[in-house]
Amino acid sequence: MEKRRVVLYGSSVILGSVGASLRRQPDLEIIPLSSVCPTVQELEAYTPDVIMFDAQADRPEAAFFLLETRPGLLLIGIDPSKNQVRLWSGRQLCELSTQDLVQVITGGEVEYTEDISMESLPDEPASG
Repeated sequence: MEKRRVVLYGSSVILGSVGASLRRQPDLEIIPLSSVCPTVQELEAYTPDVIMFDAQADRPEAAFFLLETRPGLLLIGIDPSKNQVRLWSGRQLCELSTQDLVQVITGGEVEYTEDISMESLPDEPASG
């Protein structure tokens, strides 16, 4: 099985602790960034599957920019003060039906592709 590349974006204590724990997982390759604020090109060169950052630090704009070009990328923001983890994904839906939208809202699986089309949604609002 191919290792998933996890880039640690930042140098906070929480990222160091999480990175140390994740290094014990044989299917993960943990890459701490040496640059404080890497460019999009520098970040993309690591070909990350996941970019993890401290949500209390500055927003990693380069990482969010990569969501536009790398649909499979997952961003994970850790906020230790709220004991919370936030997830962002670049995945997009194609040929979205009303039932697909309901599945997305309720947390079900829908086939993900690169483009989104709202043509299959009805024009009139739902009654209820």
